[in-house]
Amino acid sequence: MTLAARIHAARDLRIEPVVLREPEPDEVVVALGAGGICGSDLSYYGKGRVGDFSLREPMVLGHEVAGTVARVGAAVTAVRPGERVAVDPSRPCRACDFCRAGRSNLCRSMRFFGSAAVFPHVQGAFSEEFLARADQCVAVPDAMPMRVAACGEPLAVALHGVRRAGELLGRHVVIAGAGPIGLLCLMAARLAGARRVVCTDLAAAPLAIAREIGAAETVNVAEAPERLAAYEADKGTFDVALEATGSPAALASLFRVVRPGGRVVQLGMMPPGDIPVPANLLMAREIDFVGAFRFHEEFRTAVSLLAAGRLDVGPILSAELPMGRAGEAFALAGDRSRAIKVHLTL
Repeated sequence: MTLAARIHAARDLRIEPVVLREPEPDEVVVALGAGGICGSDLSYYGKGRVGDFSLREPMVLGHEVAGTVARVGAAVTAVRPGERVAVDPSRPCRACDFCRAGRSNLCRSMRFFGSAAVFPHVQGAFSEEFLARADQCVAVPDAMPMRVAACGEPLAVALHGVRRAGELLGRHVVIAGAGPIGLLCLMAARLAGARRVVCTDLAAAPLAIAREIGAAETVNVAEAPERLAAYEADKGTFDVALEATGSPAALASLFRVVRPGGRVVQLGMMPPGDIPVPANLLMAREIDFVGAFRFHEEFRTAVSLLAAGRLDVGPILSAELPMGRAGEAFALAGDRSRAIKVHLTL
């Protein structure tokens, strides 16, 4: 048995014992070091669902995790007990056509930590100990803080989104949303050579962080929507737009500020159902509209960038609280005036 943070319904999060089976030959048991509370965790907590995925049974939350290998299956040689690891929450089948084509994020049988996309649900990793396949684990330096290693997952999401954006060297980029993913997209876009990055949001506090980490300009669209509208002049300003809010209104605003031949990348999970897009504008300006779903090999790249100090995620790390105070941690993580990224620890 191990203690875990398990969601039963909206606002019903319990710290309770769960059964941890013995590892299969290719699996390891990981002792939690740090687990980041993601927007999807907050959505399950607040609404009992994420997008089109609703809770149908109790589920352990958590997929942004790092920890220490506690024990290994009989066939595991890649990692050893006592080793510190960042854990990729993706568990693809490795056999379907998408996995074989190098797009494992689109795996037909994906098992992703803490997800209600399938039933029975895939249990997450906000647990004293959890199971992972050995190939999900990436060793990290002993000196690397666990909370930084746990940022490998959201950074991988941002790297994949920027990759779907295409060539960014010398480009003008706008990012809708200055939450964790939007801010990591800002870092990734600058690393990719973007000439100028503008960030938008509805709140002042995260926009201040965006300016701190390199945004050329920030726009509070709640207070001054006309500042974003000014970018609509002369058929748009930006070469690339990244939507990282999950807001239909934010998405709609981006098509008018992207110049002809530009690209809009959808990262945010939208509310359930169909979302309208300005199809005539998309057609007349030949704007590419693409999705970016999770990540694949970008996870190892993200961990290596963090380990090498190529990206500093310190400004987005707001707090660490023990798992026994998970309710308090979730409340803090949901308060955008006080926090960007909150981590659970043991």
